[in-house]
Amino acid sequence: MRKVIGIGETILDIIFRGNQPHAAVPGGSVFNGLVSLSRLDVPVHFISELGNDQVGELIRRFMLDNGLTTDYIDCFPDGKSPISLAFLNEANDAQYSFYKDYPKQRLEVDLPEIREDDIFILGSYYALNPVLRERMTEILDYARAKGAIIYYDPNFRNAHAHEAIRLTPTILENMEYADIVRGSDEDFLNIFGPKPIEEIYRDRVQFYCNQLIVTYANRDIRLFSGKEQQQYQVPVVQTVSTIGAGDNFNAGILFGLLKQNIRRADIATLTPEKWTSVIRCGIDLATAVCQSYDNYISPSFAADYRSKS
Repeated sequence: MRKVIGIGETILDIIFRGNQPHAAVPGGSVFNGLVSLSRLDVPVHFISELGNDQVGELIRRFMLDNGLTTDYIDCFPDGKSPISLAFLNEANDAQYSFYKDYPKQRLEVDLPEIREDDIFILGSYYALNPVLRERMTEILDYARAKGAIIYYDPNFRNAHAHEAIRLTPTILENMEYADIVRGSDEDFLNIFGPKPIEEIYRDRVQFYCNQLIVTYANRDIRLFSGKEQQQYQVPVVQTVSTIGAGDNFNAGILFGLLKQNIRRADIATLTPEKWTSVIRCGIDLATAVCQSYDNYISPSFAADYRSKS
């Protein structure tokens, strides 16, 4: 059975509303999507690191409760598990403050087995961090050699925009590994500056990766695949929190690829109808998450969605 393998940061998100703490939930960009996929009965493995502390234990327990093994989590004795403070504004979009205390030695952990047509997902600053780069490329080389589908979400936040010139070569290298790149309009603004997305695809992305999906918050979604372009409407919903929306859009895309039994060799020639079905799954999961304070789809939504898939 095909599975999804992800690598990324694991963090405790403390969510503030009206300057008061409202909820505390385990999070992390790739982590959020894998939790949702696990709730949809997709086999998942997560590669990450946590401190040997109360926050780390809380997150490890949450993983086990949600069907994620902790076998590939580096539990470091020095340092502390990372925490983020997420402050929701009036539009329920979040601004973040991060608190991290990692040890010098990172990601000293065994890797899960990766097989042909499994899906490997990476993203955010974790996929760019110079401290982790050698280990990251080692894992990417392994995934590519095994014939996995590689899915990359730059998730390049404003906090790192001032580093764009230095980090762009690494972003492009990740795109070269990838079979599908998905980013928001804000990501590409932070990386490449204020240019039309058509120009960014043509001049910067397409040479490295032919398949690009661009999301625009609560506006339409655009797909670029060689000479083909498509646009998809996003439904209007009452948003509670946008935390995890993009992460679950990614999870929906991966679920759609598996549901449609799309393999790596198929991606370059997917029909518009197949892409529409895949992207609809992304919209469905992102929409569901926007209507709660959780970073992932609820077990009840997952059960209902499985029954309809």
